[in-house]
Amino acid sequence: MYDWNDLRYFLAVAEEGSTLKAADRMGANQTTVARRIAALEEALGHSLFERRRAGYRLTETGARFVELAKPVREAAEALAADADASSRNLSGTVRLSTNELYSEAMLTPLIIAFKKQFPDIRIELDHSHEARDLAKGEADIGLRVAERIKGDALVTRRIGQDRWTFYCSKAYAEEHGKPTSFRHIPKHPIVGGGGPGIWDIYGRWLEIYAPNVEPVMMYDSSTGLLAAVRSGAGIAAMPTIAVGDDPQLVQCFASGPVRRHVYLVTHERVRSAPHVRAVMDFLGEKLVERATRMGLR
Repeated sequence: MYDWNDLRYFLAVAEEGSTLKAADRMGANQTTVARRIAALEEALGHSLFERRRAGYRLTETGARFVELAKPVREAAEALAADADASSRNLSGTVRLSTNELYSEAMLTPLIIAFKKQFPDIRIELDHSHEARDLAKGEADIGLRVAERIKGDALVTRRIGQDRWTFYCSKAYAEEHGKPTSFRHIPKHPIVGGGGPGIWDIYGRWLEIYAPNVEPVMMYDSSTGLLAAVRSGAGIAAMPTIAVGDDPQLVQCFASGPVRRHVYLVTHERVRSAPHVRAVMDFLGEKLVERATRMGLR
């Protein structure tokens, strides 16, 4: 059985006359196009092109296949257009509960991308330090961190491990070097705080592994903590999934064992609402991709 994507490459080569021009049109490289054509020919058991120095020329079978493939492409494009129109007709407000660090460092770019696809769905972000009660309708979706999510009526999607890492800025690392373990902590200024959700974990690790070290400054918000580290004020531990791809930061060392996981959570009561499902599906897919890319799955 062939892959529909192979048909797209086949039609591009048939219409352009070469794999190079087809690659430009498809936004792929020439090797990929040639490989997809070969895979389609193998799946069909027929040669679709004659390979010549001047380019690709359709065989008799290939010419017949073009006429069969064009309606398939038109139907697929019509289906995609209909789905896009349907998504743009979705509307409503989705209340999303998470901490401010996840929101600023990770979710904001995803929400911008989401709004391009679903312009009429409004997302309200709640940065309360206390987890909102989804069962009581205090939020529709929560991005939560826990060893396990409890609640019979809660619908969860595991995103990845809640691994934490000590970070410093690139400028700081160039000037002072970077610590590679807890025993190096006393030689570097520690930026502390970050609010209850951050400092509860981060501060506990310092008490265990560097009990005699006092932070040189404390922040009551996680975004303030992040800004201080970016500016070169010192080092701090933060969740890898949130800031691990920050171009201004340098990873120093992992801060402790991983026991918790990041979950996207909604309630059975609202899970089937189209606008809530759209947010869950979009963010779930993008966040899992992010976690996989960072080795957190």
